[in-house]
Amino acid sequence: MLQTAAAIAAASIAGCQRDGGIDSDPRWLRDISGIDYVRAGQVSRPVSVAQVSAALRSSRGAVSVGGARCSMGGQIACDGSLHLDMRGMNRPVAIDVERRTARVQAGMLWRDLQDLIDPLGLSVSIMQSYASFSIGGSLSVNCHGRYVGKGALIHSLRALQLVDAEGRVRELDRHREPELLRAAIGGYGGLGVITEAEFDLTDNVRLERRVERVPLEDYPQWFAQRVLADPASVLHNADLLPPRFDAPVAVTWNRTDEAPTLAERLTPRAADYRRERKLIWSVSEMPFGPWLRDRYSVEAMLHQREVLWRNREASLDIAELEPATRRLSTYLLQEYFVPAPAFVDFSRAMAKILRDNEVHALNVSIRHAPADRESLLSWSPQPVFSFVLYHKQRSGERADAVAGQWTRRLIDLALDHGGRHYLPYRLHATRQQFRRGYPGAERFAELKQGIDPQRRFRNRLWDKYLPE
Repeated sequence: MLQTAAAIAAASIAGCQRDGGIDSDPRWLRDISGIDYVRAGQVSRPVSVAQVSAALRSSRGAVSVGGARCSMGGQIACDGSLHLDMRGMNRPVAIDVERRTARVQAGMLWRDLQDLIDPLGLSVSIMQSYASFSIGGSLSVNCHGRYVGKGALIHSLRALQLVDAEGRVRELDRHREPELLRAAIGGYGGLGVITEAEFDLTDNVRLERRVERVPLEDYPQWFAQRVLADPASVLHNADLLPPRFDAPVAVTWNRTDEAPTLAERLTPRAADYRRERKLIWSVSEMPFGPWLRDRYSVEAMLHQREVLWRNREASLDIAELEPATRRLSTYLLQEYFVPAPAFVDFSRAMAKILRDNEVHALNVSIRHAPADRESLLSWSPQPVFSFVLYHKQRSGERADAVAGQWTRRLIDLALDHGGRHYLPYRLHATRQQFRRGYPGAERFAELKQGIDPQRRFRNRLWDKYLPE
């Protein structure tokens, strides 16, 4: 459970099943958090670029865009909008085995692409840790995963197709409208509709898991020497566990020629996750939860050898983390990016805030990302460690308001250490915190004025942070 709970972070990034909403009216939209409902004026499910263009040309009001709906703060929705449900655009456009590239429609799930490329011996170069997300949604948040030395998704992107507010189809790459490309990746649907994308693939290789406990103070240097500098390292994360969050459990997947210990090339679809869900509930609710985690998750990983195909580890299903219901409580993510020199100081101060506020945290997953100096709203303008907080809280607005108080303290902590918070989650940051963390937002607003002067592309994130 430790590994899977950690892996959801990446992110990042978006329950991945359709929610009919109040009174089965499909115009009521909600994301995986289950906290907010937003009522769209109309829902359209296009299956082609031409249908997206036609929908935009034949309407004049606000437009919102959603895919797998795995965001947590209304990034997919706007009240009264024409909501484009992109899940009907789920087909491949071109897969080039020789060039190792794929071009796909943006509503396709990563898992659907994996089904196509695994028989070809290929794997996705950069993606979130779970394959249940839509590719367009991942592009809109500029996701990352556990891929060592890879960082943000923009680093593997080759080209992008964007439909603007007038229904015009724009082909973007690093030579054609490069600034618009840089703004659309991580632009949360604020500039147009991402309809197709082309990105790099890589070889599907066998990976062997190595697990080690590392002292907190030693972790940055240990990571640099033992993981980042090792060309065999492919995937890595480390977990800080409650209540002290001071003893990283490092999990690294290295290339190997050894035979797989599990024959499956991909995670089975519609698997039975009752055991995983029960363990998560027990860890989060029972007084002996920390012992259970250490006994049945950490110790098992420390002593059990595992060799898997890369695609098997990359095709995890978010369903294993989804509770039976979110009526009473909900599981949420937050993520903070901090420059490497601030790792230890931030870790200790973060742990104190979590303890002082009695945050019901299951774990904090650590990743590393190199600098992203391409995307306009970059979350890693310098090399960073990311801290992904996986926590549980009561459902409803009152509990969410309480969470907002300690969340703003964590955002200030990250900012004071030269870092930033990630935007796909609850919109607890103030406008001042957003502008301080994302100075590129001023240029983003200028680009939006040029391509979308009527401010048609809206959602709750941009309504809060880019008001008229």
